[in-house]
Amino acid sequence: MATIKELDLATIRSYGNVELLARQLVEGFITGLHRSPFHGFSVEFAEHRLYNSGESTRHIDWKVYAKTDKVFVKRYEEETNLRCHLLIDTSSSMFYPQENNGKITFSALAAGTLAYLMQKQRDAVSLTTFSDKIELQTPVKSTSSHVHQLFSHLNDLVASEEKSKGTAIAETLHLIADKIPRRSLVVLFSDMFDDIEDTDKLFSALQHLRHNKHEVLLFHVSDHKTEREFQFEERPYEFTDVETGQKLKLQPSQVKEQYTSTIQKFYYELKLRCGQYKIDFIEADINKGFDPIMTSFLVKRSKMK
Repeated sequence: MATIKELDLATIRSYGNVELLARQLVEGFITGLHRSPFHGFSVEFAEHRLYNSGESTRHIDWKVYAKTDKVFVKRYEEETNLRCHLLIDTSSSMFYPQENNGKITFSALAAGTLAYLMQKQRDAVSLTTFSDKIELQTPVKSTSSHVHQLFSHLNDLVASEEKSKGTAIAETLHLIADKIPRRSLVVLFSDMFDDIEDTDKLFSALQHLRHNKHEVLLFHVSDHKTEREFQFEERPYEFTDVETGQKLKLQPSQVKEQYTSTIQKFYYELKLRCGQYKIDFIEADINKGFDPIMTSFLVKRSKMK
């Protein structure tokens, strides 16, 4: 059987257990961290200390107790819990490429790896999915049962079929910003395809999140080969706008220059504005795996201690 890093998105979708796959990805990633310059990240408990009578028994290490007959608790390097909101764009464009729901499958499993990392660090996490409206918004909790429920929602997302859903990223982000009362880390998975020729509303929404003192990590999800570089075999295609249903029959070379020029301008402007607003902008190519997602998150997490 292929290793977890070799699994493609179609296999992930057919497997259908985001929690198990996320755990395997994170455990493999942590093993790699211990051999890398990032070994200082607190992703597991640091040491033990003697249990104090009257405190919670939640972190007692029962394996150590069985061996020593002494009660120790795990002491973590990071004592301050983070509040994190995972946001996933579920508009129709996120179901591209259609053969395996590429971007939505990638985003769900990427969010799952972060949820599992946060569970290990005892951080509180919530999940929000949205298209032209908020579809799901869970509470912010750190309990195991809550995180397990998040994985159930992510499983449903991976298994879902494409529906005709519009995009209203700007309006929806404004609503979400108003629904997050306390300073938090907001992690957004989206292709950011709204009205790319009128981006002021989009940038205003991102600025709203920062104005409310939230830290923001934007994973710009794309199939880089086709959506950024427009690499298609030179033959007739019928291109379909997945959100409007509009169809166009043509050869790729007829529109490639204009398309790449427009899309590169949009990406440049998006990245520039994110820099101005102090929003971490990370390109998330669905063909590049999940290690860059977890590394970017841990870098951001370490800065928020």
